[in-house]
Parts: sequence; structure tokens; C-alpha cells
Amino acid sequence: MEKTPQTLLKDVFGYDEFRPLQQEIIDRTLAGKDSFVLMPTGGGKSMCFQIPALCFNGITIVVSPLISLMKDQVQALQANGIQADFFNSSISPQAENDVITRAKNGQIKLLYLSPEKLISVSNTWLRDLNIKLVAIDEAHCVSMWGHDFRPEYTQLKAFRNSLPEVPFMALTATADKSARADIEMQLGLKDSKLFISSFDRKNLSIEVRGQVPKNKKLQEIAQFVKRKKNESGIIYCLSRKNTEEVADYLKADGHSVAFYHAGMNPEERERVQTAFIHDDTKIIVATIAFGMGIDKSNVRWVIHYNLPKNLEGYYQEIGRAGRDGLPSETRLYYNMSDFVLYSQFADDGANSAMQKDKLSRMLQFAEAKSCRRKILLSYFGEHLTKDCGNCDVCANPPKDFDGTLLAQKALSGIARMKEKEGITMLINVLRGSNNAEVHAGGYSQLKTYGVGKDVSFIDWRDYIIQLANQGLIEIMYSEGSALKISPIGWKVLKGEQRIKLTLPVVPEEKNKMRPNAMKMADEEDVNTDLFTALKQLRYSISQEENFPAYLIFSDKSLKGMAVDMPVTENQFLAISGVGMNKMEKYGEEFMRVIRKFSSSPKPKKTPTTLETFVLYKEGLNPAEIAAKRDLQITTVYSHLSQLYTEGKGVELEKLVEKAVVDKVRVAFNELDREIALKPIFEKLNEEVSYGEIRMSLTLILKNE
Repeated sequence: MEKTPQTLLKDVFGYDEFRPLQQEIIDRTLAGKDSFVLMPTGGGKSMCFQIPALCFNGITIVVSPLISLMKDQVQALQANGIQADFFNSSISPQAENDVITRAKNGQIKLLYLSPEKLISVSNTWLRDLNIKLVAIDEAHCVSMWGHDFRPEYTQLKAFRNSLPEVPFMALTATADKSARADIEMQLGLKDSKLFISSFDRKNLSIEVRGQVPKNKKLQEIAQFVKRKKNESGIIYCLSRKNTEEVADYLKADGHSVAFYHAGMNPEERERVQTAFIHDDTKIIVATIAFGMGIDKSNVRWVIHYNLPKNLEGYYQEIGRAGRDGLPSETRLYYNMSDFVLYSQFADDGANSAMQKDKLSRMLQFAEAKSCRRKILLSYFGEHLTKDCGNCDVCANPPKDFDGTLLAQKALSGIARMKEKEGITMLINVLRGSNNAEVHAGGYSQLKTYGVGKDVSFIDWRDYIIQLANQGLIEIMYSEGSALKISPIGWKVLKGEQRIKLTLPVVPEEKNKMRPNAMKMADEEDVNTDLFTALKQLRYSISQEENFPAYLIFSDKSLKGMAVDMPVTENQFLAISGVGMNKMEKYGEEFMRVIRKFSSSPKPKKTPTTLETFVLYKEGLNPAEIAAKRDLQITTVYSHLSQLYTEGKGVELEKLVEKAVVDKVRVAFNELDREIALKPIFEKLNEEVSYGEIRMSLTLILKNE
């Protein structure tokens, strides 16, 4: 049978459908064309080059900056039965020769190299290989505008020029507009197409807590961790001292925790990281270097003990939570002392002005009073039309007002200054300042000079930051932090759109967030005892094989097993994330555990969604399925909603009228987007059934 991307996706990786953009990127690569892939952490970047690598009759070279990252990805590929290996400074000369021999003999499909190793061998044995594709991971490392510049990446352009007929793919999770153009130029990509996936990680809740005293912060973190018992998490700290203090505090409280920082010897760092990867240690307290080299899918939470240096780094770090798509939590603590200390660091480094500008943007995010997901996505050029409902601001919204007139004054000032000035100059002009620079620029002659003198400097700064956070203006770091008006901003300036701003308030501790909004009905059918037993089996196998537990099966796959309870090979293969290799290697052991639960004398409280799906695919409608299975029709609706969320091919739109969905949407919004069926049922005068409400909510949330 011919290997197609679709068959490889299912047979090797165990997935039924591609994520957005993956199919298009793969098709372009198979056509021999260059691509630039911008996808969030956990968004499925690696699949974009791994599947073409399996289609090509040759070898794919993957450039990666970290040894641990190479090892992690190679192990994941090998777990799926794929011939993959790495070539870096961690392996012995004998192992190097073995890799070279197998690569020349066509026994390796994907070979991972560090950029410095690739450059050193590019004119030797590498020239003898039948290279069909080159993928450059963490491509932001090539750009001076990126947050993690690595000089060795700049030498990759010569390698690209030596393979003019081979498609190149650059991949990164973090690159603003300035960095994107620089990456394409530095790598010498030819007529590449930019693919930008949505950066909206809906399964991550976002919370920020400011100006919390140290002792209270430690107490809050200890309480948070207690809630997350037996779940993996990462706490990021600014200093080595902080990592040890926090780890000691949590260890004294009885938690499985270790610290990780550059002051430790390499062997000790490797031991700590391995223990975390293998689930022997649940919590790591680390400086920001930790986590770049692993793809651990079952990290359930990330805490920042201090303010990160920039939004790119922050986004990448919180992205280490919930890579399997299950609900996960993130929390950021910040104090002004963090900002001052990082500012001092920036003064001593390269690109000082740009670093300080990005640090200021990070502080603006932390102090924001509007939907945090909107702010993050706006920074990466993506604009949400609605608040997310899954951050601390959405959970406890501040008081707002119609800020259209204030916004128009600021936008007019930016436009009249030809989009060349930054925040401070704009405020000085709006407030009618006699500052010499204002007069020197001729800005005192503008119509906007002095139109905002009734608003204080501090409040104006707050409002302008809100405009940036809402995506009306962009801060161009590569142009001296000049303010530019976005397409949305021009609409507001022309009176085509109105906006709301929030009143400046004295910072105070925020109320607790609501539970993660993603926890709707996804887990209601999970047999928790079976899920625990499957996790224990996975851990035992990982110990025997000295292999990361999450690479055997993800938490998401285990939850699928605990819901559908597969007991045959075909049923087991229907679980998301189960391919042929894993089924053959582990299937019988896991099904043996499942059979014990399925044959238990206890009555089955919840029939499996899998049986419902089989009947649905046979053409039965919900009422017929309910009758055949002796179920309530609301239970069938619940199963179909879950199957739709999992991308199983259920046409939920045909099962509930659009008018009903619209009614539910209105009620849902009026109830502050609270995901609970009964309030909506009562709000709609009990005229819409619970099953219709459930399906409507699934459609609303899935398609936003």
C-alpha cells in the first residue's frame, strides 16, 4: 500500500485528522518548496517535517539547538517505529561512526544535528547522503531580533546554498514581525511561504498575581501544588538562589520536588531532568533554561515565580504545559523589583534598547486589565473578537467605559506624527507639554497638541497600553519603539468601530479564578479508577524500559482508554495517539488491565462513546441509538458532543438547529460564559433540552 500523509498519520502516529495547516505544509514540502512555519509550542510543528520525511526516499536532516531536545524527539520517533537518530557532542566516536554508517546505508530516515555539528561535517560525509529535506527547528535562534539569538545559526545559509534543489523548512514557536523577515533572509529561504497557525492554546488558563510578598507567595504556591497532587509542573525563577529556596520550601511541605540551574554540574542536571521526564520527580523549580530540551506532554501547570524578560519567552514557557491538549493552568507572579533587576541586566547586554522595550511590554501584559489571551495573541499578530473566558481578568472583569473618544485622540496623535514616535512623546503631545523635544519636532503645531491635558500622564500611559493590548496599535521595537496603527486602530480612528477601556485602579490582589473553562464535559465519562491503573502500568513499563512514560502513551490517550475501554485491537487503534507500532508493543498489556475493569461485576454507569460512534457511523440518528442501547437521549448527545470535540467526524451541526445554537449563545454570554447546563436551561425558560444545550455549547466553544 502506498504511503500517503493520511495513512502515515493514522498508522504511525495514531491520529485521525491533521491539525490546522499541517496538511498544506506537508503538501508544499512534498512538492519541493521552502516553508516558514510559525506554530505555538505544542501546536504540532514536528509533524510537518516528520511525515514528509517518511514519504521521501532518502534522509531528512533536522537542525536542533539542544542535545536534550534531540534525544527527546528521537525517542518519540523510535517509540513509533521510525528510524531516527542524533549526531552531537554527547555521543562517543564509536557511536558517531555507527550513525554515519547507518545514514549512508539508508537506515536512518531522520537525523538530528546541532548547527555547529552540521557545519563541521557539511563538507565531509554529509555530502554523501541522499538528503531530501532539511528542517531547521527553533529558527528564531538565527535572528538578532529573536529572544534567543545563537551565532552558530547564521552559518546555516551556506548549507542551504549547497543544496539548491532540496526543500528547507524553518520552524519556530516565537517570532515577531521583525524577527520573521530576518529569519527568512538569514537562512536564505527561496520563495518560501509563511504559515502562521493560531497561537490560541485554549486549554491553558492564564492567571497573573502582582505585588505579592515573598512569604505569602510561597504559601500560595504550596497551596496550589497541594491541589495538583501527583501532577507534573514547572516553577520558573529568576535566580539560582530562588530555585533552591522554593524547592526547599515545597520539599519541607512533603512534595516530590527538585531544583535545576546552571550552577549544578552537568551530571546532576541530567539526573534531575531525567527524573522529571520519567515521572520520578513531579515538580521542577528551575531557571528559564529548563524545559527547552523536552517535550513532556503531561505537564499540567507552569508557575512563574518572577516576571519573565519578554512575551516570547513567557509564551514559550507556559506552552510547556498541556501539550497533550488537556486542561492545564499557568500562573505568573511579578513585583516591580523583577522589572528593575532585568532592566539592569539589559543595560549590560547587547541590543539593550530592544531588550528594555520588550521587558516593558512584558510588564504591560502583567498589569493589563483586559483579556490576557487577547493581549498575547495580539502581540503575535492574531486578533480575537471575543474575550477568552479562561484568564483571571475574564474571571473577575474590571469596570470599563466607552473609550472610543480617548482612543481616537491617541490614534490621531500617532497618525499626525507620521507613526514615528513612541509612548512618551505621544503623551507629551496629548497633554500639551512644553518639552523641548515636542517643540523641536514641530508637534506643538498639531491639532492633537493638548487635547488630552485633562488626563494625567500615568493614566494616559495606562490607556495607551490598553490600546496596544487590544491590538489597535503596534510597538515597533525595530524602529525605536515607534507606535503604528493597526487595521483595527484605523477603523476606530475613522469612527467605524467603538472600543471599551477600563478605569485605572490601584493594583490589588485578584480573586481566585474560576475552574479551567475547558473542563466542560470532557472528563465526565472517564473511569478514574481505570485511568489511575493505566497510569500505574505506564509508569511500570517506563521504569523497566528506562523510557519516558509520556512517550509510551500520553495522558490524553490514557483518558481515551478510560472512556472507551477498548478490548480488541481495532478498538485500541481507534484511540487517539495509538499507532500500529505502539499497539503491537503495548496493546495487549493495556487491554488486559482494561478487560479487568470491563468484566467487573459492577454495573457500567456510563456506556462507551465508542459504541455510540459505531452506531452513528452506521447511519442511526440519536433517538435510534438511544433506543438500541437503552440509553437516555441526553447521554447520546453527550457522547456525540465529545466525539465532535475529538475530531471523530461527527456532523454535530446537523443535529441541532442554528436557531437553537444562537439562543444558547445569547444565554451563555448573558450568564458570563459560565459552562453549566442548568443555568442556561432555566434562562431559556426550559424550552431547550439539556442535550441541545450541550451540543450547542460544544459547537460554540469548538468554533470560536
